[in-house]
Amino acid sequence: MILLTGAAGFIGSCLLQYLNDLGHKDVVIVDEFSRADKVRNLLGKQYQTRIHRDQLIDWLAINGKDIKFVFHLGARTDTTEKNKALFDSLNLNYSKKLWLFCVNNSLPFIYASSAATYGLGTLGYDDSHQIVSELKPLNPYGDSKNDFDKWALKQTEAPPQWAGLKFFNVYGPNEYHKGRMASVIFHTFKQIQSTNGMKLFRSHRPDFADGQQARDFIFVKDILSICAFFFTNQPPNGLYNVGTGKARTFWDLAANTFLAMGKEIAISFMDTPQDIRNTYQYYTQANMQKLFKAGYTNSFYSLEDGVAEYVNNYLIPANYF
Repeated sequence: MILLTGAAGFIGSCLLQYLNDLGHKDVVIVDEFSRADKVRNLLGKQYQTRIHRDQLIDWLAINGKDIKFVFHLGARTDTTEKNKALFDSLNLNYSKKLWLFCVNNSLPFIYASSAATYGLGTLGYDDSHQIVSELKPLNPYGDSKNDFDKWALKQTEAPPQWAGLKFFNVYGPNEYHKGRMASVIFHTFKQIQSTNGMKLFRSHRPDFADGQQARDFIFVKDILSICAFFFTNQPPNGLYNVGTGKARTFWDLAANTFLAMGKEIAISFMDTPQDIRNTYQYYTQANMQKLFKAGYTNSFYSLEDGVAEYVNNYLIPANYF
């Protein structure tokens, strides 16, 4: 069986469907399951059993022998949350327990890290292990992800196969429940529906014009393809960037959302909220050479194609993946 944590979330639920499409129905899904808007992500999907995240470690003590592969995507992902103890519990220590389970049972362990570990990008966006201890994330969420990356790299005992996937800015279906943390495409779509316009964050740095803040945006279907690569291959263990390797501006992203909806572009600007202004990433771009050298050969969705597919196949008809 395959163990999948975070299975009711955005990327986790998409990965569950992808695994189903590959013929894998023997999936043990793990999440908190109390929110109806998240559980909708699971409708129509097939799995072996459902385990509340708080019960997983005890469940594994009895049933762990049946697990053959672990995808650990479950985490607290709110970048505005300031409670370090919460992140230590749900992101850092929980991940350590699953790592040790995989060590003790010789199981592959693929987990979600984050581009939030890179902070302002002063050291670049290179997934080299040499810079991990020097990275300075901008919020407790990023700290928790980097803390686990650092811990994993220091371990003398490791799963036979492991990888920490540093997800950049992921967008796509099944993020309806994410609220403020949903992608800019999702928020653009909703704003255009209600106002025929979109307000982007104004730049508060002289080196970036309004709307020219840029991120490495990656369509969730590319994430699924990369997860499948690690599932069916055994590349070298370690940390891997998961982006497209090409930064695009928020203006480009919003403009393409208007185009996909058949609407005239109407973009204006508002001040970045004070609670995130000092911790806001103005530019990210993944160095993808490590993944390519490991043997990954698939091309990525362009921003134009990814936005068009997301808007027309999912957002307009309110479909799930």
